[in-house]
Amino acid sequence: MSIVYLVPCVLDEAAAQTIPLYIIDAIKDCHVIFAENERTARRFFKSIYKDMVIDDYEWHTIHKAEEEQKNIFRQRITEGKNIAIISEAGCPGVADPGQILIDVAQQMDATVKPLVGPSSILLALMASGMNGQQFQFVGYLPIDNAERSKTIKELETESQKKNCTQIFIETPYRNNQMIEVLLKTCKPTTKICIAAELTSPTEYIKTKTVADWKKEKTNFHKKPVIFLLLAV
Repeated sequence: MSIVYLVPCVLDEAAAQTIPLYIIDAIKDCHVIFAENERTARRFFKSIYKDMVIDDYEWHTIHKAEEEQKNIFRQRITEGKNIAIISEAGCPGVADPGQILIDVAQQMDATVKPLVGPSSILLALMASGMNGQQFQFVGYLPIDNAERSKTIKELETESQKKNCTQIFIETPYRNNQMIEVLLKTCKPTTKICIAAELTSPTEYIKTKTVADWKKEKTNFHKKPVIFLLLAV
């Protein structure tokens, strides 16, 4: 029976220490690799497994021609080959296109083995001081300013009603605009956590009320950021 390994990737290239050594054993046990970004995955694997012969593996890119990739994935499971799925950063299947293949693996009753590694969503939640018992990840918010403000208000209202931590992300070059809209839209007492460049030497994680953030000078342009909101 085919084994599908869900292989975590570093959040920052300098943070190889966040990847457990048993990941190498999983790679050695695989024949096929489905990667969100093949070039990044090849570089990452060589950084932790120096003796890896890249060309000994069959490589596929998840984002390209999804139906075709799913068909190839099904065929490899039918052939009994062990497969690795690797994200661009963090954990496959979590805010990641690898989910479409994992769904196929479950439908085919293959053995799915999630491997331990860094998740920016969980690391940010752990360090935020916000409610870790009740939370939801809502991905990207609308780009349109009016729609974005409306969504933020809805998330804030839901957060207060359910005591729920709301977690979301933004394209790095729009981070500063996101912060601006949050501070204009949310109540002064609402808590916002900004978790930037997680696991890197310049990691930054701070939780403050909207009123306190307004006193700060911030610039997170082009940095990977996780945003968390908790209305109190």
